[in-house]
Amino acid sequence: MALQIFISGKYFDKDDAKISVYDHGLLYGDGVFEGIRSYHGKVFRLKQHVQRLYDSAKAIHLTIPMTQPQMADAVIETCRINSLKDAYIRLVVTRGAGSLGLDVRRTSDPQVIVIADSIQLYPKELYDRGLDIVTAGTIRNHPQALNPRVKSLNYLNNIMARLEGTLAGCEEALMLNHKGEVAECTGDNIFVVRNGEIGTPPLDAGILDGVTRGAVIELARSANYSVRETSMTRHDLYIADEIFLTGTAAELIPVIKLDGRSIGAGKPGAVFKDLLERFRRLVLEE
Repeated sequence: MALQIFISGKYFDKDDAKISVYDHGLLYGDGVFEGIRSYHGKVFRLKQHVQRLYDSAKAIHLTIPMTQPQMADAVIETCRINSLKDAYIRLVVTRGAGSLGLDVRRTSDPQVIVIADSIQLYPKELYDRGLDIVTAGTIRNHPQALNPRVKSLNYLNNIMARLEGTLAGCEEALMLNHKGEVAECTGDNIFVVRNGEIGTPPLDAGILDGVTRGAVIELARSANYSVRETSMTRHDLYIADEIFLTGTAAELIPVIKLDGRSIGAGKPGAVFKDLLERFRRLVLEE
């Protein structure tokens, strides 16, 4: 059976899942989205992801035509109807079809889309070996222009930075904020380990409030690691003992080289390995 896509209350075969070319989600990137994971038939932290989706929508004055419980049910049903127990789920809400102009008053019928499919963001060997990354020249969006905590459909800022990484032969790229401080990578939050202490940029550094990031902070503190949300520069990363990234699709993945500099011993570190094991236990327990 073809993959079934949920669009505003109905299911369509993947090849027939369509929205209007006049939808402002397509024309202007006007909408919001979430990426979620399902493990062994259980959706990881679904309530948190749905809440963040609705928070993003509220921030851009977009009314989602479903309640949060209805959205959660649509996620679960889309996984069930596609017989997917281990899945990556993408929620998308568009502004709806309108005119060839910016006036949202001329839009109507916001589209709610739920896609459940498989995903492997990075090859397994990179989890064992670690990533090489570079710092992108493209900075993170200024938080007073568009708050990075809004997970909007306009991802060009991230895409341009990721392109810099790709052209440098890397799978990811580090993004700085408007103050030159470390923000996050193009699709992942970042953590640094130095002398046994774990650091990660605070939300006001212009980062996404990652669900996996939050889970890792909880796990680390429960394991009696010292965790600080603190501003950092590239210098702090260059001298780190370990660096690792977190994200819904990536889970946790180590970084062994940044801007040509080896990080620590140049291989995945003990803190990363411990937290990865704890995270994998967590997703099975929850």
